[in-house]
Amino acid sequence: MGERLWLKNYPVRWHLEYPDISLYDYLKEHTADYPDLVALVFFGNEITFKEMHDKIDRMAAAMTGLGVKKGDRVALMMPNCPQYVYTYYACMKLGAVVVQMNPLYTPTEVEFIIRDSGAKIFFAVDAVFGSFHAVRDKLAVEKVIVARMLWTPVEGEVIWFEDLLEQYGPGSVKAEINAKEDVAVFQYTGGTTGFPKAVMLTHSNLVSNVVQVKEWLGEWLEQRHKDGVKQEYGIGILPFFHSYGMTCVMNVGLTLPSGQVLIPRFDIDALLALIKQYKPSLFPAVPTIYTAITNHPEADQYGIDSVEICNSGAAPMPVDVMARFEERTGSKMLEGYGLSEASPVTHANPMKGIRKPGSVGFPYPDTDCRVVDIETGTLEIPVGQEGELIIKGPQVMKGYWNRPEETAQTLRDGWLFTGDIVKMDEDGYFYIVDRKKDMVITGGYNVYPREVDEVLFEHPKIAEAVTAGLPDNYYGEVLKAYVVLKEGETCTEKEVLDFCTQKMAKYKVPRQVEFRAELPKSAIGKILRRVLLEEEKQKMTQKEKSDDIA
Repeated sequence: MGERLWLKNYPVRWHLEYPDISLYDYLKEHTADYPDLVALVFFGNEITFKEMHDKIDRMAAAMTGLGVKKGDRVALMMPNCPQYVYTYYACMKLGAVVVQMNPLYTPTEVEFIIRDSGAKIFFAVDAVFGSFHAVRDKLAVEKVIVARMLWTPVEGEVIWFEDLLEQYGPGSVKAEINAKEDVAVFQYTGGTTGFPKAVMLTHSNLVSNVVQVKEWLGEWLEQRHKDGVKQEYGIGILPFFHSYGMTCVMNVGLTLPSGQVLIPRFDIDALLALIKQYKPSLFPAVPTIYTAITNHPEADQYGIDSVEICNSGAAPMPVDVMARFEERTGSKMLEGYGLSEASPVTHANPMKGIRKPGSVGFPYPDTDCRVVDIETGTLEIPVGQEGELIIKGPQVMKGYWNRPEETAQTLRDGWLFTGDIVKMDEDGYFYIVDRKKDMVITGGYNVYPREVDEVLFEHPKIAEAVTAGLPDNYYGEVLKAYVVLKEGETCTEKEVLDFCTQKMAKYKVPRQVEFRAELPKSAIGKILRRVLLEEEKQKMTQKEKSDDIA
C-alpha cells in the first residue's frame, strides 16, 4: 500500500480503541450519568434521557411479548419521531435487525423491502400507513404496530404503539451480542440501478463509526465539556432511516450527550424557528439545507450564528455555497464523505489545521484508503491523478443481505470498492470527482458532472443546479444542465452557457439548459440525477412513438 500522506498533518489519533459491545450498551454507558438532561424534543414535548430509556426498555419488553427474537428483522417506516428512537434501540437491545424504510416509499417499494428483508414485524406512523396497507395482503407480516402522529385514519387490524407501551414494564431480557458478527441494521441503498440492496451493518460497525466521529470532534468536545456536561441541543432534521442521520445525528448526538430536536420533514421557516429557540452548536445537514438557509432573506434574525460546527455530507457541497454560509453564520463547515456501506462516514475535513474547500479532507482514524485504476481496481494511481476510491476500516459493512455475488464484487480482500472517482493531493486530502457510473463520455472526452455543477453554482443568479449526460447520436453523450434560479432572478440559456464557456474547456460545457422551479430530491435532500435521466428517457420514448405515428 502507498504512503499514508494524510498522517503528516493528522489532527487526531490514528489508532483508536473500539468497545466490543452492542449499540444499546454503548448508548446506556454514555448517557447513564445524565438522566435529567433532555434527550429528545418533539413538537415542544421534551423527553429526558431517563424517560427515553424507560420507553426503550418498555418497547423491548413489548417486542419480546410479540415474539421478537435475536436475528428477527423489524421494519421501521417512520420519520424522525420519539417512537422511531424507542423502537430502534429496543431492537439493539434484543439483537433484532432494524430494516430501514423511507416513509415516502410507494406500495411497490414497501412490498419489495419487506419481502427482501423477510421482516415479520412492521412499525409505521399513521400518516404513511397507506403504502403498506395497499400491499398488506401480499405479505407475511405477523404484527403491525402504528404510532399516532397526525391522527390519520388507518385501515385494517393494527396494534397502537402507545397502547402497546402501556402494557409492559421496563424489565426485559437483553440479548447476548457478538458485536463484530451480529447485524444491527439493514440499510437499503438508494437503488439507483436495479433493485436496492440491504447493507448489513453490525453493532461493531455502528459503534466504531460513532467513536470515530467523536474523536474527530474531540478537541471541540473537550472545550464544551471542560466544566462538566451541560444541556446542549442538536437539530435532528436528517432522517434517521438514512445512514447519515442515523449515525451523525441520532447515535452520535444522543451519546455526546446532546438533546436532539426532532424534525419529521424539512420546512425552512420551522427549522429557523427551532434554531432560534434551541441554539444548537453542532448542525449536521446536507447542501440543499445549507443552500436554503444561505438564500433565506431573514436567516440572520434567527440566531444562526449560534451554530459553531456544521457537518455536510450525503452530496457534494458547492464551494460557493460553503463560503456564503460561513460568511453569514460565522460557523465552520466540515465537508465529509461516506456511504451506506461504511456506516457511513469515512472522511472529513479537520477541525484544526488546514481545511481545503472542495475537499472531503482526511480519512477517519483506522480507515485506510487507496486510489486505484477504474478498469481493474488493481493498480494504485499516483498522487494527483483520478481513480476509484477503495476503503478498509472498522466501519465497513459485513456485506449485502442475500447478495453474495454483489458482495464479492464490492468487498475484495477486505477492501470496499466505493464506485466513486477521487484524487488525493500531496498532503493526503481527498477530492471526490464523481460517481464512476455518472461519468459522461462526450466526443471521446471524459467529463464528470460534479465539476460542471460546481461552475454552475458560481453563477450569481443560480440557486441550485445539476448536470446529467444524455444519449446523442453524434457525440455519444452530451451534458444537459438543470437549473433553479434564485428568487426574483431571470436568466437565459445563453447567459448560462456563456458563463460556463469562460470557466471550463469547451467539451465540458452543457449543450442544453433547462430552467425548473425545483429539482427532484431524496428524503435527505440529495438531488436525484437519476430521476432527471428517467424523465429524459420517457420524453425520448414518447417522441419516438410520435415519430412512428407521423
